[in-house]
Amino acid sequence: MQTTYTTSLNLKQIDIGLLIFRIGISALMLAHGVPKLITFFGEEEIAFMDPVGLGQVTSFTFAVFAEFVCAILIILGFATRLASIPIIITMAVAAFVVHVPDGWGRQELPLLYLICFLLLLVTGGGKYSLDHFFLIKRKK
Repeated sequence: MQTTYTTSLNLKQIDIGLLIFRIGISALMLAHGVPKLITFFGEEEIAFMDPVGLGQVTSFTFAVFAEFVCAILIILGFATRLASIPIIITMAVAAFVVHVPDGWGRQELPLLYLICFLLLLVTGGGKYSLDHFFLIKRKK
């Protein structure tokens, strides 16, 4: 009962928490990225918003890269901090540009993802990641 309310940090528990969080939030992001990837390589013409004036195909390509490729990298814990940046940008555009006219209900999910991937940008992938594995190999 005493350990339930403790505020002391246990690094092993933090690393396990980061592993669960990293895999969980990125797997949820893949639910958005996989359909986009299928559309990207499909036969149909790409019809996607152009919220920042880069063109529909370029905007869609960036979204596919962020929501699929970067999510996979984060699941693996490879280049976690760098891979979180495209997702953060994509979610910021979704929340503050694309879904502004739709109101809070449609902005809520991109903002939630934005906050989650900001956390990974700050913390990195933790001990149970390829980043950590390669860091240890490089130090030897």
